[in-house]
Amino acid sequence: MKKRQTANSFSSKDLADLIVKGMQEKKAQDIVVMDLRKINNVITDFFVISSGNSDTQVDAIADSVEEEVYKTIQQNPWQKEGKMQREWILLDYVDVVVHVFKKDRREYFDLEGLWGDANITRVAEQLA
Repeated sequence: MKKRQTANSFSSKDLADLIVKGMQEKKAQDIVVMDLRKINNVITDFFVISSGNSDTQVDAIADSVEEEVYKTIQQNPWQKEGKMQREWILLDYVDVVVHVFKKDRREYFDLEGLWGDANITRVAEQLA
């Protein structure tokens, strides 16, 4: 399966960094970038995962990611899931998949544990 090149010659790593910026705009917590490129048979390059304290914050984080990506490279997610429930919102940008969780849902699904072979980078919290 051939992956789609992101707009403006952005690499998948550049896109992941842009998504982190969008998350930080809404004070997302525990941001993790999981590099999946060296894992066989994976259909995306990165997972970017974060947590919010409430369904309202989860929704705001996801909206901020969409706005930041669109503003910079005019790209919308290929797929979106979870906007109605606002407990786990998934934004699929093909080469990068975004997961925005409420804290308890994130602990329950434990994506970091499931993808333990990934190279995991924890993004430092921004100081106010």
